[in-house]
Amino acid sequence: MTSPESAKTEPVRIEGVYKKFGKVVALHGLSLTIQRGEIFGVLGPNGAGKSTLIRSIVGLIKPDQGQVWVLDEAMPSKPILSRLGYMTQASALYDDLTVRQNVAFFAGLMGCRDQAKIQAALELVELAHRADSPIRTLSGGMRQRVSLASVLAHEPEIILLDEPTVGVDPQLRAQFWAHFRHLTEQGITIIVSSHVMDEAERCDRLGFIRGGQLLAEGSAESLRKQANKANLEEAFLWFAEQKEMVQ
Repeated sequence: MTSPESAKTEPVRIEGVYKKFGKVVALHGLSLTIQRGEIFGVLGPNGAGKSTLIRSIVGLIKPDQGQVWVLDEAMPSKPILSRLGYMTQASALYDDLTVRQNVAFFAGLMGCRDQAKIQAALELVELAHRADSPIRTLSGGMRQRVSLASVLAHEPEIILLDEPTVGVDPQLRAQFWAHFRHLTEQGITIIVSSHVMDEAERCDRLGFIRGGQLLAEGSAESLRKQANKANLEEAFLWFAEQKEMVQ
């Protein structure tokens, strides 16, 4: 078991996690440690195991083998849920409810009914002026903003974002990342899954995942240097080749 002291600096620890769905191995002995107050990027192609890893950290999936620890608790753990924020890849919003009602509903599930915090979350994603609009009237990018507000309103300690900028325009993407950085300055840990390599540069550390295995981890600069490549996409391919040679 991890100690309370380690939980202060390492709020997420993944130890030898295996997960299968039928004959498909989604996670294959994956171990990883994520530090407090950092943006950790989980990078890999579609089907690499990114979403399974995120859902294991949240406690929605129980590993077949190994263990996931979050804030010094073995997952799944119901008491930990109110301290987490999870933005799924697919929208979980209710089309017939308004923007404010959606944010209030998801915040309420986490024990937050503070209207000031709900309003602050709406202002943060620049949707306070659409607070009374039904979700069905919003564009895809606006829906993403509502989803983010729903995750942030209860002020979680760890935020997990599964492909958060899919369908978001470049200007809004930049705003999202600027706010992510502001949150980490407050000691909040953010875990982002993505297959978009140019977003990886915005992360403090990265984990390259393929076939449910961790290929490499480190800062973008250190990974490029290890692979002796000019960009992260080439570095990822190099690490994947090295893994195949070992196997």
